[in-house]
Amino acid sequence: MPANHTAKEKGRTSAAIVGAGFAGLAASAVLASNAVNVDVFEKNSTIGGRARRWESKGFLFDMGPSWYWMPDVYEKFYNRFGHTAADFYELKKLDPGFKIIFGKDDELDIPENFDELCALFEKMEEGSAAHLKKFMDHAETIYHVGMDDLVYKPSHSINEFFSYDILRKAVKLRLFSSFSKYVRSHFKNPKLIALLEFPVLFLGAMPKDTPALYSLMNYAGLKVGTFYPMGGFGKVVDAFEKIAKEQGVTIHTSQNVQKLEISSNRKMNVKSNDKSSDFDGVIASADYHHVEQSLLAKKDRMYDEKYWNKKTFAPSCLIYYLGISKKVNKLVHHNLFFDGDFEMHSKEIYKDQQWPLDPLFYVCCTSKTDDTTAPEGCENLFLLMPVAPGLKDSDDKNEFYYNLMMTRVESYVGEEIRSHVVVKKSYSVSDFISDYNAYKGNAYGLANTLLQTAMFKPKMRSKKINNLFFAGQLTVPGPGVPPSIISGQVAAGELLKFFKIKSK
Repeated sequence: MPANHTAKEKGRTSAAIVGAGFAGLAASAVLASNAVNVDVFEKNSTIGGRARRWESKGFLFDMGPSWYWMPDVYEKFYNRFGHTAADFYELKKLDPGFKIIFGKDDELDIPENFDELCALFEKMEEGSAAHLKKFMDHAETIYHVGMDDLVYKPSHSINEFFSYDILRKAVKLRLFSSFSKYVRSHFKNPKLIALLEFPVLFLGAMPKDTPALYSLMNYAGLKVGTFYPMGGFGKVVDAFEKIAKEQGVTIHTSQNVQKLEISSNRKMNVKSNDKSSDFDGVIASADYHHVEQSLLAKKDRMYDEKYWNKKTFAPSCLIYYLGISKKVNKLVHHNLFFDGDFEMHSKEIYKDQQWPLDPLFYVCCTSKTDDTTAPEGCENLFLLMPVAPGLKDSDDKNEFYYNLMMTRVESYVGEEIRSHVVVKKSYSVSDFISDYNAYKGNAYGLANTLLQTAMFKPKMRSKKINNLFFAGQLTVPGPGVPPSIISGQVAAGELLKFFKIKSK
């Protein structure tokens, strides 16, 4: 059963968490459940990190994550504290899981039923149903090898992976194969290829630079399915907050950490805007680059600016949150507008690092599933266009792409929408920087290239300060909500080892 600590106990080991996103909240709960006094410091007025909520005129928007994949990762975390997801929210499997739009009358609804998906593939490319089953069988193997044996490791060194069992299984991971080549070895139809490659574009790198092991994303999204927590991702944040507080965690909002340094008694001193406290250990789940370059003294940093500049980052985004005063036809919950040039947009993000000429983009319409996110008779739209990190945005630039995206949405649905917009808010590169201290305004962390996987990512454990650890999407295992949940738990486990506390 979950613990119910109502006050901090004197004499206990103490820890501070910097950042109240999923990684930070997960870490805090694990530490507190192991008799550690935990304080979480969050710079914003609300918790959740990129999963914050915004409400206006009866419209409720998830500001960040909107795809609920890998439900087993959430469930495993909840089970650790005597809970299940059902204790906090209704989890609904979407059907169709999502829609891909190639043109006005050219679209694919992706069914949640795998047999129906196989039939769809076969209809588009003869023999592809058998190839899809083979592809998914292998993707499922990769998923379980990765999720059961690899991602819960801290990746301090390659030695962690030198066991016969892991090496035997690792052969199946296709680490050195290109995801693009791997997909094309099974399928020829460009639309089926785009369907399989889209998670890579939005979360990682160009498909040709991504290891084939990331076919595990296809298994997660197409075989396990796409889900939605009724009430929105904010309900997931609420669940993590409730669990953390049940363990006795104290969360401090509007506390911008300004400095981390070693105190005279070898503890870590955490200075925020109106607090200064010593802790036995710290987990920094805020942006890794920001923590090192802005919060630590130069002598305590592991990486310099040259190191970060050489890294390949996943995209930033231009997002619009729109409240529409009418219902909109044809859209489903998740809509991918692939009526642009996939290869060119990928190149503009990862190689040229310029604003796109013919972008792909994503439209989320939560009100198709959840009527609590919009007033009756209205729609809640979330438009997201991946862009290269580090670009200079502006109101004029954002508005240009708003109109570009809306023109294509209106063309597809066959009706005018813009005059019915009653709520409108943009969010782009500069907002990621100001709200999250995100390096170059990245939205998803490091790209999933081979040389940025596992032990090749920025280290979870500081080599300069032995009681400082890192969690979140710039360290292992990588970008996305499930990896962040895992990262927080692994970092907490490593700090417990430092404390010489056996984790429960």
